[in-house]
Amino acid sequence: MPGVGPALVKVLARLGLERVQDLWFHLPLRYEDKTRVTAMADLRAGERAQVEGVVEAVERGFRYRPQLKVAIGDDSGHTLLLRFFHFNRAQAEQMVPGTRLLCYGEIRHGAHALEMVHPQYRRLDGNDAVAVDDVLSPIYPTTEGLGQKRLAGVIGKALALLPPASQLELIPPALCAEHGLTSLREALLYVHRPPPDAPLAQLMLGRHPAQQRLAFEELLTQHLSLRRMREAVRLRHAPALVVDRSLQRRFLATLAFKLTRAQQRVSAEVAQDLAQTRPMLRLVQGDVGSGKTVVAALAALAAVASGHQVALMAPTELLAEQHLRNFRQWLQPLGIEVEWLAGKVAGKARRQALERVAQGAPVLVGTHALMQEGVSFARLGLVIVDEQHRFGVQQRLALRDKGMTDAGDPGTEQVPHQLVLTATPIPRTLAMSAYADLDVSSIDELPPGRTPVQTIAISNARRFDVIERVQAACAEGRQVYWVCTLIEESEQLRAQAAEVAHAELSAAIGETRVGLIHGRMKPAEKQQVMDAFKTGRLAVLVATTVIEVGVDVPNASVMVIENSERLGLAQLHQLRGRVGRGAVASNCVLLYQPPLGQLARERLQVMRDSNDGFRIAEKDLELRGPGEVLGTRQTGQLSFRIADLARDAHLLPAVQQVGQNMLTDHPRQASQLIERWIGGAARYAHA
Repeated sequence: MPGVGPALVKVLARLGLERVQDLWFHLPLRYEDKTRVTAMADLRAGERAQVEGVVEAVERGFRYRPQLKVAIGDDSGHTLLLRFFHFNRAQAEQMVPGTRLLCYGEIRHGAHALEMVHPQYRRLDGNDAVAVDDVLSPIYPTTEGLGQKRLAGVIGKALALLPPASQLELIPPALCAEHGLTSLREALLYVHRPPPDAPLAQLMLGRHPAQQRLAFEELLTQHLSLRRMREAVRLRHAPALVVDRSLQRRFLATLAFKLTRAQQRVSAEVAQDLAQTRPMLRLVQGDVGSGKTVVAALAALAAVASGHQVALMAPTELLAEQHLRNFRQWLQPLGIEVEWLAGKVAGKARRQALERVAQGAPVLVGTHALMQEGVSFARLGLVIVDEQHRFGVQQRLALRDKGMTDAGDPGTEQVPHQLVLTATPIPRTLAMSAYADLDVSSIDELPPGRTPVQTIAISNARRFDVIERVQAACAEGRQVYWVCTLIEESEQLRAQAAEVAHAELSAAIGETRVGLIHGRMKPAEKQQVMDAFKTGRLAVLVATTVIEVGVDVPNASVMVIENSERLGLAQLHQLRGRVGRGAVASNCVLLYQPPLGQLARERLQVMRDSNDGFRIAEKDLELRGPGEVLGTRQTGQLSFRIADLARDAHLLPAVQQVGQNMLTDHPRQASQLIERWIGGAARYAHA
């Protein structure tokens, strides 16, 4: 393509964009309406708006970190504060009283007036009329070094190469007609370039017919690839892993608690699968704190007793270390050594760990470092993957391939059993689609003795009351999480939201006692802050959602979630599960930006009423909110580009019918669809 040189090719590849067709399906996350200018008198907190104003006052401050504050006003006599944490000298010098600015950003409540943090802005000359956009601006998922304007330009060139509708369509015409599927070509053009009169609210929720047409095809592709994967795995063999009753009894006797009935039932289901020579593919779902790790440990014992190795993989070092502590505490007294492998294990320690694993060390715990080249197992019999939705199918398979023997003939190949754990309960209808390659077990009761968390929702207008409450909790020696969930394609903006909260809390509690973690920090820096919080040196941890999964600090008893109205129920429930782990009564504060829509109000009400993850998952599906039932599209971890399993559940019955028909009667088109949407990962569809 013209204008796409080697450097841009590299940057695009980081987003998985390697072919023209990938660009067609790189869909906007949301849209910005820069087709009009809003008067300052009409601004509402929580909304995004474009405003025009004249600089009235400028202030540079250095409290905790440099800060530039610019007050602008318009003809209505109202004022808006622009706040910058990252700025250079030239920028600051441009902001002189009398300068006209056109700004776009999110309106939020400040201490004294409405404000925008880091708005997009440009200077206007003299008294020229303001030129506004004539179409809604799409905002695409992007990466460091690639601006929206440049990415939109490349996508525009790719759209000019779209073939005619009949060539682009891969679902047979008869099936399109039967299920009322409209033209894929028209849907793509509409989603990339919505006209100014497009229903913005409908587009933002992903419910426009053009988006639904694309969501249908994406869900269909995923269904096809998972079905093919399952069929392929069923052709293979796995070692029969039989439970050693005396070893199991010794293990259970060392535990400080008794297994719940649900844990016993699910362990029996897993044991039954492991005893077969057909590979187990089982998902164990259970609420935060329901005891999934013990079920995994029992499965590991069966593998070790049968002379095979176990690999346990978790998505973050924090979560992997927690599993390591549990497994060492439980298994080492039984004479079973547990190895550790993560990115930070380097040099001699790494070489020795790899040697021991290659020679048959029974249990290996780690992060995705387990899948790298150079990690080889003697007899891998069981792979345990925690928080599967954070990995995606490819990584799960890469680890499974480590245990493959006699590669070549699928009839004689031996692969390890797979046990997948998730703390995000999934309603049955979704499990059928999202995990079409797995059998599902549910641990649907919590161990006795967990303190229920009291949940309240408070408007951001009362933010200072919440900060006072946090101050009081810290004074009593308790610890607090403050989570900033700005849902943006840009890590930079998320980091800025966290920095604003960090500055406020540092002023109230003292800078030395408030830690900050966000996605732009290096892993070692994050770990340092996390360790300081775990050991109690920090009273408050301000974080983006990196702490969502697997952090265990029993003394933390307050969880504050900013912008809670924007999150799905599953993610809110996950975050809330970080507190209530000790004996002390715990609280979760849901800070929201008014005005609340009907959906957001219902979601926050469900959180206040229930601590039951399964009820919350069903409710999430029933509300079909933009919240992601399977995990979080917000953190960019889930592989869907446009589909949302909660919102689009009504499409699943038709997806399954069309999928069955295509696998039976149109296998070539099914393969092409998988290639189109999954691209370079297509080999996993045949794994």
